[in-house]
Amino acid sequence: MPATTRPQSLICEVTHRCPLHCLYCSNPIEMQQAAAELPAEVWRRVFQEAAALGILHLHLTGGEPLARKDLAELIQAGHDAGLYVNMVTSGVGLTEERLAGLVQAGLEHLQLSFQDADEARANYIAGTRAHAWKLGLVPLIKQQRLAFTVNLVVHRQNLDRLEEMIALAESLEPNRIEIAHVQYYGWALKNRSLLMPTEEQVQYALPVVEAAKTRLRGKIHLDAVLPDYYANFPKACVGGWGRQMILIDPAGRALPCHSAGILPGFAFDNVREKSLSWIWGQSPAFERFRGDAWMSETCRSCERKERDFGGCRCQAFLLTGDMEAIDPVCTYSPQHGLMEELRKPAGDDLLPIYRNS
Repeated sequence: MPATTRPQSLICEVTHRCPLHCLYCSNPIEMQQAAAELPAEVWRRVFQEAAALGILHLHLTGGEPLARKDLAELIQAGHDAGLYVNMVTSGVGLTEERLAGLVQAGLEHLQLSFQDADEARANYIAGTRAHAWKLGLVPLIKQQRLAFTVNLVVHRQNLDRLEEMIALAESLEPNRIEIAHVQYYGWALKNRSLLMPTEEQVQYALPVVEAAKTRLRGKIHLDAVLPDYYANFPKACVGGWGRQMILIDPAGRALPCHSAGILPGFAFDNVREKSLSWIWGQSPAFERFRGDAWMSETCRSCERKERDFGGCRCQAFLLTGDMEAIDPVCTYSPQHGLMEELRKPAGDDLLPIYRNS
């Protein structure tokens, strides 16, 4: 079925290079090399095409966007296209001078991630000494006319300190705090046993988040993404496969979500050869899981069909080997019992597998 809605956001992984080695990184195991990265002139055309499609939000991410020497040029191109430009960053290497240049080029929002409230533990998760740098960067961010989000990624290794993490985030006075449980794709999947929280941790976190939302209401907006593996119903796959967003990887492949590249048998079109409009409206890859024709009868007849769209196709494939299967997170899935097995706590002697540079 052809796309009947316009995409809302364009997520651009402008590079997979990164000074951090986070245990939960969502980048693919086989990352794109620097030599394959799209040049600025192609990105400029893509941003213009995105605006013509009706896209409003441009998210520059990676890897680490700061690894691109032409980042200011990319931001300027997004701004010139009329897009709201957000950068998702570790902040490592960002100086006062460079930040001012990025803002002058058109950067409007910056999202900075923190791995823990405790410096040693934060550096352990990041695989490098980054925590102190991030804290030192915040006053520089506050000097600029920027919307500011603090992102807290939580998991077994830090969830017991959620109250301290929220207190740290609050002290930085952002506009928004995002608390996101690890989603098990990419490097996080490799470290799933190390990162999977216990049921006790998840139950502890729920009232902590609600209390923080109440306390911060009207002051700081707080969003929280709960862990799929402890849910009875799956999250909507980025608002539905090919319904809300387009992701472009560093080499130019256009994907309907962050992890779609793992699915076998797909030929994802490249913005070097195809326009964004054609990809959104006609690409077989984007069409593959639109609508409900591909769904099992269980999903097609479910009242939640237009809320979770059958769940995550990548998660279904990773857990069952079948990309058309009902997401096992769903209580109606015949494989829902698998989630209980995957939630079992692992030993404390597991070795971390760090993301490659």
